[in-house]
Amino acid sequence: MPDKAHYGLLKGKKGIVFGPLDESSIGWQIALHAYREGAEVAISNIATALRFGNIQELAESCGNAPVIMCDASKDEDVDKAFKELSEKLGSVDFIVHSIGMSQNIRKQVPYEELNYEWFMKTLNVSGISLHRLVSFALKNDVLNDGGSILALSYIASQRNYWTYSDMGDAKSLLESIVRSYGPRLAKRGIRINTISQSPTYTKAGSGIPGFEKMHEYSDLMSPLGNASAEECAEYAVTLLSDLTRKVTMQNLFHDGGYSSMGATIPMIRLADEALHDEELAARVGLEDFSPSK
Repeated sequence: MPDKAHYGLLKGKKGIVFGPLDESSIGWQIALHAYREGAEVAISNIATALRFGNIQELAESCGNAPVIMCDASKDEDVDKAFKELSEKLGSVDFIVHSIGMSQNIRKQVPYEELNYEWFMKTLNVSGISLHRLVSFALKNDVLNDGGSILALSYIASQRNYWTYSDMGDAKSLLESIVRSYGPRLAKRGIRINTISQSPTYTKAGSGIPGFEKMHEYSDLMSPLGNASAEECAEYAVTLLSDLTRKVTMQNLFHDGGYSSMGATIPMIRLADEALHDEELAARVGLEDFSPSK
């Protein structure tokens, strides 16, 4: 990471980031930026992530941060994780949920033919796990008053993105949990939000069929271009800090303006050219999506 100004926004705070795997993951960047803004950080992921990721490297970069193994889809794992967190770090001021997976997407199962066992796992790991983290943090009294809970979402929670499949349903559930928990946490001054990030080249994101095209299209449609994982982390730090203590129950778009765009002139011209080029239209399958005449 190049040298950048740091402002001490999280000085004196403690927190835990669930889900970082390697340098490409947004959770990794959030943990690193939180540490560089003065926070003490703990890191958590499933046990197999130790073999396939670089979590120990991240822990060292974050001042030898404690690493807590936890499968956030299991009650007993989450309960144990927060007990361990309390022993190693004490109560915390923020929790970051950066967890998501879909076997249906990984196996490229069409949405109309979802494997329902995998579908339920998608919802559990990618959505319900947030509820589980919040609930067990409260039960173990490990989250301080005035704290911040943050989860990562995507615009497919609200709009259809064909190849995002059952992850769109999971992100919708994730955002609903945020709204449902918001008032229940507010009496302690705890806020809870999601960031809806641009398509980002993470291990999970890159596994989505046609991801490169999604990424390129989004970049062309965003006035400021796609936001990187590092830029997302910089934004996340503000939501973990006291500067945003009255922001809660929000899904905050961090996508270069993509979510507010209709179309750009170059993209309209490109679509028009494709629609009037029969060979090109056939090659990309436009006839399957052509509007009624």
